Amino acid sequence: MATKNTTPASSCPPHCRDCRLRQTGAFTPVEPATLQFIEKFRSDTTAVAAGGTIIHEQQPGGKLFTIYAGWAFRYKSLSDGRRQILNFLLPGDLVGLQQEFSDGAMHGIEAVTDVSLCVFPRDGLWALFREHPALGYDVTWLSARAEGVVDDHLLTTGQRNATERVAMLLMHLYRRLERLGLEQRDADGKGGSIDWPINQQHIADTLGLSLVHTNKTLRRLRHLGLHEIRDGRLRLLNTRALERIADYYDMPRRKVPLL
Repeated sequence: MATKNTTPASSCPPHCRDCRLRQTGAFTPVEPATLQFIEKFRSDTTAVAAGGTIIHEQQPGGKLFTIYAGWAFRYKSLSDGRRQILNFLLPGDLVGLQQEFSDGAMHGIEAVTDVSLCVFPRDGLWALFREHPALGYDVTWLSARAEGVVDDHLLTTGQRNATERVAMLLMHLYRRLERLGLEQRDADGKGGSIDWPINQQHIADTLGLSLVHTNKTLRRLRHLGLHEIRDGRLRLLNTRALERIADYYDMPRRKVPLL
């Protein structure tokens, strides 16, 4: 059940000009008039506790959300309970747009951690595209980017072996958190770590591996001195080796739109 935000550090601010995400430098700047429209377009803010449901799979009447703080994941499931995690959702991600083109939610979204969200009405999309076409283009861009992420995930599950899959996931999520300024640097400045709230079942459901195979692969990479997961944090100890294993190439970081 969604509840109102109570913790200032992770709560959506009442005014978009005070948005912490917009101060990270990871997102494209917008004109004051556009920012005012976004604030007017936003209908509410809410929070979902860890393990709670943000969007119910196959149910109609969903809304649009921008994740302000926390982790979530998008998934599809089978009737026997098996699920495929399609992608992890982090601060700045726009979710729920696919519902506009179907009778019900084509996927579910579940909170991994406590999540704070900005809420937008789906029936306001036409006004957004009509009154701010540049912002409408941004929404289209975000949708295309989300499709690209799924394409990359399909390549990983279809062609990479278990070691390559896990290495790819570690690199992908670390770089995303780093871009958002959520990497915690060591005192000597030579390394850093990120929050790692997902467990081995999440990883298995993402990469199409068994839980046993996931555990063995993580232990193998750890024994090679490539990464460390301790006290809910991920530290990459040899990023070059992980990049080579995953065939991962970090492209120049482009600022992305934020609704």
